[in-house]
Amino acid sequence: MKLLLIEDERRLAEALSHILKKHGYAVDTALDGEAGLDMAATGVYDILILDRMLPVRDGVSVLKEFRGLGFETPVIFLTAKDSTKDRVEGLDAGADDYLVKPFSSEELMARLRALARRQTKLLTSDTLAAAGWILDPLRCEVTKDNEIIKLTTKETLLLELLMRNYGLVVSKERIWEKVWGFQANIDIANVDLYIHYLRRKLNTTFIRTVRGIGYYLRSESHVS
Repeated sequence: MKLLLIEDERRLAEALSHILKKHGYAVDTALDGEAGLDMAATGVYDILILDRMLPVRDGVSVLKEFRGLGFETPVIFLTAKDSTKDRVEGLDAGADDYLVKPFSSEELMARLRALARRQTKLLTSDTLAAAGWILDPLRCEVTKDNEIIKLTTKETLLLELLMRNYGLVVSKERIWEKVWGFQANIDIANVDLYIHYLRRKLNTTFIRTVRGIGYYLRSESHVS
């Protein structure tokens, strides 16, 4: 699951990023509201963790515009303000949860798990189907003709992205952003490598290449 952390306190941002990655999340960070909004608006994140007091643009402004753009991505609001008025303002702006500083990492993880469960129910119908393949993103496994194949987390994210865009070309850049993140310290060539892993593991030709652009899924019956 990919998170965007928008927090201007650099030490706190680094500490939270470390904790989140330790718990298996892929994390990108932004240190001001404008940069955070630009990154959030790419639509590649599953959950946003948004600080209220930010330079350039405050968190409430960022959240209102983000919701105004039509995004329903779950957002946890972080703030040092704990009055009822402040909580109501944050929730009315579109926050899904509210966490007052200082907070424990255990509480943050619990709230993230709760939002993740809710997001999974909203964004997936438990499984995805395309070209005879059935993907269960939660179990990281894909099925065809009653054969169950286990996938890694990255393979699952990659296949899910392709299945959600069945028949459409997904660029390498888009795959890289969604599966690894803008700030991932890996080369975009990993996209080609993981496509190779998927093809070998699934023993299939329905993952097609558009040279120099990206990949798409197509029924094997249409492959020449």
